[in-house]
Amino acid sequence: MKKISIFAIAAAGTMMLSSCGSAGLAALGQVVAATAGQQTTGTTQTSTGSILGDILGAATNGQTIGNVLGSVLGTNTLTQQQLIGTWTYSQPGVAFTSDNLLAQAGGEVAATTIKQKVLPVYQKVGIKSSNTQMQFKEDGTFVAVIAGKQLSGNYTFDAKTSQVVLQTLLFNMTCYAKRNSDGIALLFESTKLLTLLQTMSAMSGNSTLGTIGDLSKNYDGLRLGFDFK
Repeated sequence: MKKISIFAIAAAGTMMLSSCGSAGLAALGQVVAATAGQQTTGTTQTSTGSILGDILGAATNGQTIGNVLGSVLGTNTLTQQQLIGTWTYSQPGVAFTSDNLLAQAGGEVAATTIKQKVLPVYQKVGIKSSNTQMQFKEDGTFVAVIAGKQLSGNYTFDAKTSQVVLQTLLFNMTCYAKRNSDGIALLFESTKLLTLLQTMSAMSGNSTLGTIGDLSKNYDGLRLGFDFK
């Protein structure tokens, strides 16, 4: 199944659930069952069927249905003044780069599923609210603490693109800032996030962090990072 088909089913599910309640859920179940069945040979089901099952589960979440646009970069921009402050990690951050309406409709559903998959990875690395913070200062400097490891340097922010460039003695890294209902998100390309986590946690990442690389292969335009409050 093509990647866009996953978004199409998620988008259809979101609209069905929003407008038809339990009837919409039943209709979506039929779509998922039929599609997953097309991907099954003998008794072996492909990973696509599993992904669809995960998306169906996320689609039944009322909070997910209520915020279908929140997981697309560029929809909730912020100013540099809104970026400034001390932020505490709350959960994995997920967004998509596509501004296609279909991707937006399915994005929040897929994002909920991906957050559930990334959370155990972050927990293994040691990331939690008590030891992971981000501080942006008015003088253009920042201090980050990730899993208890401190990183500091300078930053630049482009309000038009929401791009944040973090400059440290060890490396420079680009991420994207997005405004959430209760804070902000900092989101990276998967390879950049892996570099950051490996640098801060001193982990090789072959098994624990491999999930992040696998997810980026399944979803076009995926960005991963951190939600802060």
